[in-house]
Amino acid sequence: MKTDVLIIGAGPAGIFTALEMLRKGTRKSIVMIEKGQPVEKRHCPKAVTGKCQNCRPYCHITTGFSGAGAFSDGKLSLSCEVGGDFPTLVGTEFAQQIIDYTDGIYLEYGADVHVEGIGNPEEVREIRKRAIRAGLKLVDCPIRHLGTEKAQRLYQNLEEALLQKGVEIRFGTECETLIMRDGVCLGAVVRKGQQQEEIFADHVVVATGRRGADWLEKLCAAYGIAHQPGTVDIGVRVECRNEVMEEVNRVLYESKLIGYPKPFKNKVRTFCQNPGGFVSQENYDNDLAVVNGHSYKEVKSDNTNVSILCSHNFSIPFNQPIAYAQKVGELTNMLANGHILVQRFGDILDGKRTWQQELSQSNVKPTLPDAVAGDITAAMPYRAMINIIHFIEALDIVVPGFAAAETLLYSPELKFYSNRVKMDADLNTNVPGLHCLGDSSGWTRGLMMASAMGVLMGRKLA
Repeated sequence: MKTDVLIIGAGPAGIFTALEMLRKGTRKSIVMIEKGQPVEKRHCPKAVTGKCQNCRPYCHITTGFSGAGAFSDGKLSLSCEVGGDFPTLVGTEFAQQIIDYTDGIYLEYGADVHVEGIGNPEEVREIRKRAIRAGLKLVDCPIRHLGTEKAQRLYQNLEEALLQKGVEIRFGTECETLIMRDGVCLGAVVRKGQQQEEIFADHVVVATGRRGADWLEKLCAAYGIAHQPGTVDIGVRVECRNEVMEEVNRVLYESKLIGYPKPFKNKVRTFCQNPGGFVSQENYDNDLAVVNGHSYKEVKSDNTNVSILCSHNFSIPFNQPIAYAQKVGELTNMLANGHILVQRFGDILDGKRTWQQELSQSNVKPTLPDAVAGDITAAMPYRAMINIIHFIEALDIVVPGFAAAETLLYSPELKFYSNRVKMDADLNTNVPGLHCLGDSSGWTRGLMMASAMGVLMGRKLA
């Protein structure tokens, strides 16, 4: 088969590549392949069973049209300071222009017009003062919150628009490898069930998201795609009562804080804050269970959860950050018998494990009911654990009560970013005919920045 543009992966980067091509009036043929299912067929059985069923051949939470975005809390960060390093590739001012344009598209397809985290300058100033006192940096970032249930409807609208305008989307189809000849990318080998097929294309766009980072890393090594070792984030999902987070939830909605705690001074940051949200579990193809969080527009819990991530960079002699993080996750899963571990912060400081009965006696009731009480420190690397403890203690100055003994920590929270693919400002790799976008490229982290990168790619290919 031959097409003009082949897009591998139907996450935000791939979606907005195709959509922008259409908005620019392209007459090129577009084929998009997606390992998972359409939005309307993505259903997690845990909603009925109450426990993760470890679905095969893939997890519906992370795989399918719109990627993990459809089942995330659906937060669009509207500042180019948040969401990755794409601005360093194309320029800060231009990146912000694309983000603003992309935000307009989201509004067209059903995003909430309300923006969180704007206004209240005096209250923001007071929070910033406390952050400075704690040795932390507060990053201002307006947030457009879609909500998990409304994000699914929005992405279904986008899916229908692409199909109606002639984009061929092949669901349940997995890319096995690229077709290379004399150093040029000519297409990809794909498989649906037992049927294998070669699809040739003038341009191949790899947009496989965070889920496809490991796969893309192997392609880079196999085909000489220029790249450099990227960052991997290892951390925990922290959950406490809404009352503790009341001020920052109201004023900022998402408090993006960055610190470099002693003695190691690794970058540690908050990420994906969910007021009234729910802690969730995601499963990867290699049976790795990782923790995440989301929040609905209509349904709220008594708790707020937020990720605390410690960044790790490797170079010589070890340069496999994704494999390193996977090993940490596997060890944690082993201790929890394939589930997510949860432990009270006070127990960590006391050097003891948490027992299930102790959780039932606390003010903070876990919103992930099948998480297993245990000892996170038995699996978490010492460097990461010390960084996290000191960061939580600093956060307690900004948010009094955050470092309470009953605050819950869930593990493993892992963010895999592909080794960063080297590209020019036109998103060309060193391999003619090949482009890499979104979180799998190592340049973006999150819905908005990946979508914006797709918009730019769509303009280049239209």
